[in-house]
Amino acid sequence: MRAIVVDRWMDPSELTVREAPDPQLTPRGVLIEVRAAGCNFFDTLIVQGKYQVKPQLPFTPGGELAGVVRAVGEDVTGIRVGDRVLASGNTGGFAELAVADARSVHVLPDPMSFDEGAALPVIYPTSYAGLVWRGELREGETLLVHAAAGGVGMAAVQIGRALGARVIATAGGREKCELALRQGAHHAIDYRSEDFVARVQEITDGRGADVIYDSVGGDITDKSLKCVAWNGRLVIIGFAGGQIPSIQANRILLKNIAVTGLHWSAYAEKEPQRVEDCFAALFRLHARGQIAPVIYRRYKLDEVPIALAALTGRATYGKVIIEP
Repeated sequence: MRAIVVDRWMDPSELTVREAPDPQLTPRGVLIEVRAAGCNFFDTLIVQGKYQVKPQLPFTPGGELAGVVRAVGEDVTGIRVGDRVLASGNTGGFAELAVADARSVHVLPDPMSFDEGAALPVIYPTSYAGLVWRGELREGETLLVHAAAGGVGMAAVQIGRALGARVIATAGGREKCELALRQGAHHAIDYRSEDFVARVQEITDGRGADVIYDSVGGDITDKSLKCVAWNGRLVIIGFAGGQIPSIQANRILLKNIAVTGLHWSAYAEKEPQRVEDCFAALFRLHARGQIAPVIYRRYKLDEVPIALAALTGRATYGKVIIEP
């Protein structure tokens, strides 16, 4: 098969396609013919050996995919050859064939395309679990979503709107702000030209945001504490800005707020049943037309370095898709 193979830690620009052996089916594995694979920021880290999970070399990157089941392991139930499925993990997606653990495989609803399936299994569960389980977002509350034109940000905007929240989005540039508005945000703030703290206070008549969804980190986290409401919740899901912030505890005390984190990939090990519940909820939202992954562009397998460069360079919105 054709695949991206990492046999040493390397810069994403060095990734190339090569012929590789077909992946071996395991008793709990599902062999999938990959029709689409999603790109994520962690893909750029994992090939450099900078991610919290370091796969054994050699490996094929690509943490989410959708395709058609070719074979199933002897211990697999509920998944059949020919099923249209999505799957997630840390590796394997940037190839013509992949083997995924059956616990991470979900049958695609009929209306969902392969592109949508490959765009869903990381960012939408992250946003759903972050907002519903950790942020406890309720109807009528105000939600502030940072980097709202990116993958997890756009998913959070759609889910927040579906849950009945008033959604305020931040994004870089007028085009990305307009995109966030089209995806359901009630207000959009261009962080390049506006002070988002002042604008949030203005929009909320000085009350602040009940829930803040932060995938950026750095000084964005620090500034968010200045516009969070009394009894508000700051949900930290990542540090795309490259800096891990330190939070002064007195700020937590003064506004009676909660600062909480979300490590979505750990649920498969720690609370596996909740993973099933999350996907069932997301499929219901998709069936009702309340969420729909937005695809920035589709790239060929040998264009993976270009796709990842566009992602890390913040030239993209929504999801970047690889079609092997």
